[in-house]
Amino acid sequence: MSRPALPPSFPATRPVAEEPAAPRGRRRWPEAVDALRQRVGQVRLRRPAARIGPSGLAAGLFAGVQGALLSLLVVVVPAIAAYVATSADPANDRIGWSNAVAVGSALWLLAQGGALEAGGASVTLVPLGLTALVVFAGYASARRSSPPTPGAWLAAVAGHLALTVLVVLGAGGTGPAGAGGGAAARTLAGAAACGALGLGLGATRRGALGAWLAPRVAGVPTWLRAATRAGLMVPALLVLLASAVTATWAVAGRAATGDVIEALGADSFGGVTLAVAQLGLAPNLVLWAVSWLTGTGFAVGAGTRFAPDQVLGGPMPAIPLLGALPTQAGGLLSWAPAAVVVVTLPVAWWLRRRMHEEAAWQPLAAAALAASLAAVTTGALAAASGGPVGPGRLAVVGPAPGLVVLDTVALVLPALVLVVPGSALVREAVRGAVRRARHGD
Repeated sequence: MSRPALPPSFPATRPVAEEPAAPRGRRRWPEAVDALRQRVGQVRLRRPAARIGPSGLAAGLFAGVQGALLSLLVVVVPAIAAYVATSADPANDRIGWSNAVAVGSALWLLAQGGALEAGGASVTLVPLGLTALVVFAGYASARRSSPPTPGAWLAAVAGHLALTVLVVLGAGGTGPAGAGGGAAARTLAGAAACGALGLGLGATRRGALGAWLAPRVAGVPTWLRAATRAGLMVPALLVLLASAVTATWAVAGRAATGDVIEALGADSFGGVTLAVAQLGLAPNLVLWAVSWLTGTGFAVGAGTRFAPDQVLGGPMPAIPLLGALPTQAGGLLSWAPAAVVVVTLPVAWWLRRRMHEEAAWQPLAAAALAASLAAVTTGALAAASGGPVGPGRLAVVGPAPGLVVLDTVALVLPALVLVVPGSALVREAVRGAVRRARHGD
């Protein structure tokens, strides 16, 4: 049966209403957004390539000089301001502004591992707060001005070193040049390390370091990577705990700190300058607190010792920050090293979950490696926080790094060894050894 034919007036298909065309010169929002994304992506892809070459090297060199100059001015300008504020004193008639610049420059070099000559005595105690300032200035400068290329990074480090050499020559006998060639070489090595770290972190784009490391550590056994990370986690947690301990010392010693400030008779400007200057030594005090937690303690002058079980004081320099040194020992404080064990327990739990061992010997090896790395790192921090600050008694300031390493191992290793019984492979190996021993009998 055939379908009836439609009348001619009836349309065979219903016409589809066409959308009105967009006015010429205007785009719809989705199309405009997609076009903008494509253009931004093309700009991002072209930007690094445009910086490779002589212009990129020049930008890196500028970033290195800029970062070093910024941190130098932060140290030198307050020294000049202090000179201007005290220039009316008749006792300072023979002191010119150039001396203030030389002292500020010497402090900047000291923050990078240099030496400061004062009154015939050599000062090598590195103010780690100023060191952090140098590293951060390099980071900020590279983040803003340096291309993310190895050549630009090397050029930036060269620029940092070039300015450092000029400052060493300008500081004269007040700086490392007056302490001998060894001090000057140590200053340049420290400047290279500070510049390489800060400028390298600033020039590295987000995620680039992880992408570079991922394929290179992929072949490293999982237990070895986990042990390395655990060994670095322990010192980091100890520094956090030591920061809280230092804050407690500062609150408890606020009366002694106030007495020192009053005895110095500093005016408002001098008090602010002194407070800012002491920020440079605050990280040193925190690292001394790390040594205090391990039970080793630290010294501020020959014959002194500040430890949980003993406090042997002596004449101290008139520095308000030293008013925060601990004055109590013994009793419950003798158990302070137990805090190191408590801090290590979460790290041991983390290590147990991330180790993924494949043999029964790996848990014990991981615990030993993590404990050794934690101890060596803690000892390195102790070594960086101390150094002579003058002649005689003041030639001994800070903790003894070797003792810190031994005490840290003794506290951290027992806590990390707890990962060994938690391993199924270890338990199976022990049960097999017991069965073989029984059958052998």
